[in-house]
Amino acid sequence: MKAVEQPGAFPRNSALSRLALSRLALAGLGLVVAGAVVGPGRAAVMGGARVIPFEQAVERSRLAAEAVIHRRGKETCLRGKLTNALLGLSSSCEAAGQRSGLCALADQAVVQTGWSMAFMDATAHRVLDLIQAKPTP
Repeated sequence: MKAVEQPGAFPRNSALSRLALSRLALAGLGLVVAGAVVGPGRAAVMGGARVIPFEQAVERSRLAAEAVIHRRGKETCLRGKLTNALLGLSSSCEAAGQRSGLCALADQAVVQTGWSMAFMDATAHRVLDLIQAKPTP
């Protein structure tokens, strides 16, 4: 009795399956190498926020906070703008070794879920207060 291939099923014993398995093996090897480069106890997030210079991350956060406060866009766009700015700030703080109140706020904000306008307003005001209180290095 001959096996019947299901539509969309992965073919057995073919050049395609050997190619796919070799690519999976290479991808696994890549993950092992990436883990060795990052080091133990640290996670590398693929597709995470790109690290930009700290001063640039602070400026993006200031602009995003002002956009939220002045309602320069739809709520969903403002949420994305502020989220992305604070993710970038958090990454830049870590890369620069910064441990300021602004960095702590960014770290706390980016792990929150369900950002309401009230949360975004409060966060935006706090971002601006912290930026004004201490000039960036």
